[in-house]
Amino acid sequence: MRLGIYGYGNLGRFAEANAKLFEDVELVGVFTRRNVKDVKTLGTPVYPAEDVLSFKDKIDVLFIAGGSANDLPVMTPQLAKDFNVIDSFDNHSMMVEHVSAVNESAKQSGHLALVAAGWDPGVFSLERMIFDSFLPNGKSYTFWGRGVSQGHSNAIRRIEGVKDARQYTNPRPEALETVRSGKMEDMNAQSMHTRECYVVAEDGADKTEIERKIKTMPGYFEGYETTVNFISQEELDKNHSGLPHGGFVMRNGQGNSFTHRLEFALNLGSNPEFTSSVILAYSRALFRLYKEGVRGCITVADVAPKYLCREEGMDLIHKYI
Repeated sequence: MRLGIYGYGNLGRFAEANAKLFEDVELVGVFTRRNVKDVKTLGTPVYPAEDVLSFKDKIDVLFIAGGSANDLPVMTPQLAKDFNVIDSFDNHSMMVEHVSAVNESAKQSGHLALVAAGWDPGVFSLERMIFDSFLPNGKSYTFWGRGVSQGHSNAIRRIEGVKDARQYTNPRPEALETVRSGKMEDMNAQSMHTRECYVVAEDGADKTEIERKIKTMPGYFEGYETTVNFISQEELDKNHSGLPHGGFVMRNGQGNSFTHRLEFALNLGSNPEFTSSVILAYSRALFRLYKEGVRGCITVADVAPKYLCREEGMDLIHKYI
């Protein structure tokens, strides 16, 4: 599979590094909106983003490593006109609109797109589907964190006057305790989490306005208990340079005679490193499904696990089944 990486932030850099672990991936190039001379890769050729169309016949899958707030809603439908594409769109509230837009573009051009690949949406999406199917009489809960959200941090950095930022998502301990006790109370994401922001403002920026824009941002912070802390770049670099994350998918339910509790957990040392590895596996699946004639836009819900694996046929059955 000939892979191109469109964007070279944290996700793009880790995708390049992790590609070495996938022996069926050949990196064609990194495409960036920055000055090519300023981008140092691990050896992969670097090209200006506007040159990507000249690689239409040289790339099997284009991994779009952009942000969900402003980049992917525009980039993914546009690039799906010329490539098979994969992205990590993570705005759950806008997922239907994103899938619809990309599906229309990819179907018209005869390409295949896989959107919202990662750990949530992605891995956690699968767990929610499986748990709900296995235990139909019950309630499911998803907890994120404590960890740094790339998408939310990127959304803050796009606000005028923000130089740099990190956003932590924190599960409420009392909500975790309630679910693990077996109760099936009605809770939503806002009542289960808090959001904690560390922001480096540009000199002279209106911090009050920055805080207002963060707390009222639809799909990201609106409705959450959100704390905004303004700090120096030095403090951010010293205390918030890591990108850990994780969380839990849980379901409490009642069978015919007994109660059951299901739980799946992730504890990630690096959010972008793991996310890029998930996307590489789904790029493999995308490439295989395209060769089988699938077109349009799909998500992880449409991909059978066998397409993710290096092994095929009886080798797959012997190893995993």
